[in-house]
Amino acid sequence: MNHDWEDRVSAAWASFDDYPEARAADFRALIDALVAELPGDSPLGLFERACAWDSTGHSDRAAPLYREALARGLSDVSGYKGRRAKIQLSSSLRNIGRAQEGVELLTPELTAPSDELDDAVRATLALCLSSLGRDREGLSLVLGALAPHLPRYQRSMAHYARALVTD
Repeated sequence: MNHDWEDRVSAAWASFDDYPEARAADFRALIDALVAELPGDSPLGLFERACAWDSTGHSDRAAPLYREALARGLSDVSGYKGRRAKIQLSSSLRNIGRAQEGVELLTPELTAPSDELDDAVRATLALCLSSLGRDREGLSLVLGALAPHLPRYQRSMAHYARALVTD
């Protein structure tokens, strides 16, 4: 897709906080209007619609759209948005009581090429694990993600994170 369209999508998302809950449908209509400019089978359009439903409190409506976007090759069109879709789908799955599917979707992302979404992968996976009663594993992921950002204690926190799942 062209940069103009991406810029307008970014501007729409930048205005998200201007839409209180009572106007959630208006925000989704804004995204739908932008998506209408794309070919009907565009995984980008499905992704943006999923994000709009998800961000307005409808994980149940978002999950199938994320799945379809991924199935239609979103990761091939944009690896970054493909990874975001996996994170957001996993979160939506957890919200609708299907946390195990979220764990299965995100676990391979732990060994995917590193990018700025690594911490989001770990945080979302930790939430899914916690929803399944696997709090120590989740805490290990969160501490492991946090450790590199600490001004001190990186080594000890990384050790503690590993110990949570090996003890």
